Amino acid sequence: MDQASTSQTSDAKRSFSGTKWLRGPVPLGLLPLLLLAAVLVLIVRTDAGLGERRTPPIETLHVQQVRLPEPGLMTLQVVNDGPDPVTVAQVLVDEAYWQFEISPRSTLERRDAATLSIPYPWVEGEAHAISLVSATGVVFEAEVPVAIESPKADRASLLQFALVGLYVGVVPVALGLLWYPSMRRLGRRGMNFVLALTVGLLVFLVVDMFQEAQEVALTVAAAFDAAVLVPILALLTAALLTTVGHTLRRRQRQSGGLPLSYQLAVGIGLHTLGEGLAIGSAFALGEVALGVFLIVGFTLHNVTEGVGIAAPVVGDRPRLSHFAALAAIAGAPAILGTWLGAFIYSPLWTTIFLAIGVGAILQVIVEVARLILRTQRRANEPALTWTVFGGLTAGIAVMYLTALLVTA
Repeated sequence: MDQASTSQTSDAKRSFSGTKWLRGPVPLGLLPLLLLAAVLVLIVRTDAGLGERRTPPIETLHVQQVRLPEPGLMTLQVVNDGPDPVTVAQVLVDEAYWQFEISPRSTLERRDAATLSIPYPWVEGEAHAISLVSATGVVFEAEVPVAIESPKADRASLLQFALVGLYVGVVPVALGLLWYPSMRRLGRRGMNFVLALTVGLLVFLVVDMFQEAQEVALTVAAAFDAAVLVPILALLTAALLTTVGHTLRRRQRQSGGLPLSYQLAVGIGLHTLGEGLAIGSAFALGEVALGVFLIVGFTLHNVTEGVGIAAPVVGDRPRLSHFAALAAIAGAPAILGTWLGAFIYSPLWTTIFLAIGVGAILQVIVEVARLILRTQRRANEPALTWTVFGGLTAGIAVMYLTALLVTA
């Protein structure tokens, strides 16, 4: 390279370095964001160049919950589900205009929530139709299928629903764990059958929870796009728990056995939380017969989950305190679920909890499958044998048959 070229290159470098606003990677990285912000401001200010919109407003009001906190009073939780503001102007109950109060204000912007209080003499055991009329005349419907006073969060109700959660969650899981001594007598093939049965149980739970999460997501205001959250949160939860599990194993140099049983208990605990939400919300809606039926069905259904939790520790001798902890972790969330469902049920948070549960159980399926693969590899057998396939099929069949007791 000649002296003239070297001089030109040096001048260019000095010119570039002398430009202060280009120094360092941060200003260069902010430039596209600043330009994007300017473009967005321009779009909003000019209505994307389309001029003033002359179409009528798009009004959507989503009724999240109807409660009857005391005789002569109805309360509604509503969310503005559309792109334009909605003003609640009138309320009809059983086709008659009625006085109401709305808090914090009658005009709701997008995603704003409000509570309507309607002093209406509802009749216990009867159905009531509610219509909300906006300032532009759009009508939004809601109903009370069976009028019954909503549960109150007093001491007596808290204890009653805690007992329900105990029946549904802790007791059946603890009964399933009682099969641990019998499972210790099984040989390698018998243990692989039980582990595969555990995978079958979890596969059914994942599919069932995913379907339930999608159904609940459809009851959430569309503005929150809750259905999209289900697969995203499930994958993020599975990835997070996998990362945490690898980190703990590197630190403790421990794998399989008891840590895996605790992971199972956490995943199943999120599932029993969802069951508690279903039971509590059934009682909150006045569907007492359905609530009792769910209690019986879930109790029988959850006994098999205790078997799955005990399977990874068959080769170990954990202390009795570990079994108590496993039963509490897997079953006690049902108590919290019944409280939330009965007193402060939220479709959005229910969707989030169920999606996290799906991810947690997905991660446990991978861990149990790895445990089966390791035992099969040591015995120089293929991963999928008739024993493993039989256990997998039996687990799915057991869960399906017991689930019929809930959905029949």
